[in-house]
Amino acid sequence: MLLNSFYVYCNKMTSVAFFNDHMSLFLQRTILAGFMCLVSLSGHAQVRHTISGYVKDDQSGETLIGANVYLENDATTGTVTNTYGFFSMTLPEGVHRIVVSYLGYQHHVEELTLLSNTNLNISMVQGIEMQEVVVAAKGEEEDENVQSTSMGRVSLPIEQIKVLPALLGEVDILKTIQLLPGVSSAGEGSAGFYVRGGGADQNLVLLDEAVVYNSGHFLGFFSVFNSDAIKNTTLIKGGIPAVYGGRLSSVLDIQMKEGNNQNFQGEGGIGLISSRLTLEGPIVKGKSSFLVSGRRTYGFDLAQPFIRQTDFAGTNYFFYDLNAKMNYQFSQKDRIYLSGYFGRDVLTFAQPGRDFQFTLPYGNATATFRWNHLFTEKLFFNLSAIYNDYQFKAGFEQEEFNFDIFSGVRDFTAKFDFDYFPSNDHQVKTGIHATKHRLTPNIIRGSAGETEFENTATAKYANEYAIYLQDDWKINPWFRVNLGLRGTLFQQIGPYTSGINGEVYETGEVVKTYSSLEPRIFINTSLNPNASLKAGVTATTQYLHLVSNSSSTLPADVWVPSSEIVKPQRGWQYAAGYFQNIRRGMYEASVEAYYKSLQDQIDYRESYVDNSVDQVENEFVFGSGEAYGLEFFIRKNSGKLNGWIGYTLSRTDRTFPEIENGRTYPTTYDRTHDLSFVSNYNISPKLIAGVVFVYATGKSYTPPERVYLIDGELQTDYGPRNSQRLEPYHRMDLSLTWIPNPTSKKNFTSEWVFSVYNAYNRQNTFFLYTDYETDLQSGTAEVKAYKVSIFPILPSVTWNFKFK
Repeated sequence: MLLNSFYVYCNKMTSVAFFNDHMSLFLQRTILAGFMCLVSLSGHAQVRHTISGYVKDDQSGETLIGANVYLENDATTGTVTNTYGFFSMTLPEGVHRIVVSYLGYQHHVEELTLLSNTNLNISMVQGIEMQEVVVAAKGEEEDENVQSTSMGRVSLPIEQIKVLPALLGEVDILKTIQLLPGVSSAGEGSAGFYVRGGGADQNLVLLDEAVVYNSGHFLGFFSVFNSDAIKNTTLIKGGIPAVYGGRLSSVLDIQMKEGNNQNFQGEGGIGLISSRLTLEGPIVKGKSSFLVSGRRTYGFDLAQPFIRQTDFAGTNYFFYDLNAKMNYQFSQKDRIYLSGYFGRDVLTFAQPGRDFQFTLPYGNATATFRWNHLFTEKLFFNLSAIYNDYQFKAGFEQEEFNFDIFSGVRDFTAKFDFDYFPSNDHQVKTGIHATKHRLTPNIIRGSAGETEFENTATAKYANEYAIYLQDDWKINPWFRVNLGLRGTLFQQIGPYTSGINGEVYETGEVVKTYSSLEPRIFINTSLNPNASLKAGVTATTQYLHLVSNSSSTLPADVWVPSSEIVKPQRGWQYAAGYFQNIRRGMYEASVEAYYKSLQDQIDYRESYVDNSVDQVENEFVFGSGEAYGLEFFIRKNSGKLNGWIGYTLSRTDRTFPEIENGRTYPTTYDRTHDLSFVSNYNISPKLIAGVVFVYATGKSYTPPERVYLIDGELQTDYGPRNSQRLEPYHRMDLSLTWIPNPTSKKNFTSEWVFSVYNAYNRQNTFFLYTDYETDLQSGTAEVKAYKVSIFPILPSVTWNFKFK
């Protein structure tokens, strides 16, 4: 049977080769691949056993994601740890030396005599002080960016993020990823981001697998992610694996720390506008741990003594975040994790003298339960139960008049995921996901005296299902392929009253069903051990939509599901790139080209006027879009000086038949040029300097062309949509980190971080507004445009501390 399987396989390989017989090199490699397949099959007569286990930090017990595990005498035989730090590798019976490596850690070498399936847990020792952000040069075996099929995938160590300059000293993951090629900012100081021409809602943002629907505090100027609670951040903007779905453009996968299961410790910081504190430690040493992390702003709190003496007594604003996590290992085969996040922005604007008050509380809540189970040394299983809730509420009171606006999204999700390691050349992932959505539009309730009123908007319900299968297959040492397929099913369900024919649907009754098959194919051809060519095709479907009149997502923006009126958005992305490592991984460089085709894109019709009474989907128009570009990236990974340079040349367009008669126009986030320079320099063990420089083409906007008076009313005619641009955006930020006692063995250590945002005081335009001067006698009017900048040079200082 084994020989018959080989015969069928070789026939398939040969037919492909003859179909492309003019490609001699490909033919040679194909024949050689068949020969190697024969050798491999003949080798099955050898007795083979599986080594499996977890890779962890020896001090904290935190599992390490993406650690390399390979043979010392054959670096091509190996694997990497999964999201939970688990690995599985099958080897012939005998004596082996296993090497484990991870960025910033000393190599670990384990010699063992393999006579049966063996459990091997590895504790890694940090090879450097993490504060220094100096990493050891990588060997060829660690060149995942060259050897893997991943494209447009970047992992950022939280330690590197922490030493970069930050706005008002607030370390921000989302602002850091904006410095990568292919990622652009939503605006000055904003944590919102766009990836390869996709909209802000087309990014899947995950915190411990829970979707975060609004990732910004303070109207988007700061992100909801407290860096002290974060373990790992991965951005995928090119080849999105089949395990992910539901968004068209990118995945930002953020994992929280698990908590130190060896010793109790804490860390925190005090800055100009906020303070934070994180506590972690073992519940049962070596088996269970906890983590609790909190952050709160207090800028307006400090101003309260002055505000109380004004007409705005009672006015205040603050935001806070709370992260918590615990885990327990029952045995080598079973462990559970429970994590949660709760954050709120609270704004109160009051004028007691006018009996006026406006409140604006909004925020996210998430909870994730996960159970890991090993069925065998080769089969890893994870069950996830996830809850996430985003709520927005605005309240207005004045004398006898008051009203409240409420909107939000609530999801319940179950995931069943399997990692299967049939051999060292295959890593198979498969799973089933199911989500129940409840999306609430702007629901208004209020009263004026004894009269009560409310709008007719109601919550909408939907079920979303997905099943996927992917195989990362190493065909031979120079050719690797990742084949994936994701199938999705989306059902809008009742209670619902049709906006088309008035039909009434009962609770749970299916209103509309959509389905999609999404192939994901990525290939890697190695040119040599340090260089490779990659290409990929990604199909994606998005069933939830956020349509906004602003250039960035705001708390009041409403999510709507696909329905009988709103079709799902669909996209295809084609990408190809060249990847190279230089000087044993000290430098890594890449050039990627991409083209993205988008269908069923959504915008408001030209005549739209914000009206919370009507069903918002009745105001939508639908069209298409495309985005294409080139990305250049070079990063230095080791030495006293490290950092990266990223440059993107791109174009992003949209076309809507019902907008300007189908004229194709650039989006507001279209950036022809986008350049980022990021660098850290270790001046000494006590001093680390950081610099960030960004340059981008100005945002496009729609200009007013003519103004005139009709019956005393001012009328404005606007030019073509997004036909003009603001001036280019550029800015430099600086930071200096001072560590008084870098080699101290004391139980308490600290550091000072000094930052300057917008160091040369560039007056970048935040928004443009127009004003008019009218002459009623002549019936003429003159329009003037004014630019508003909000962030001048902003110095800040933060004191960080750790204790144990």
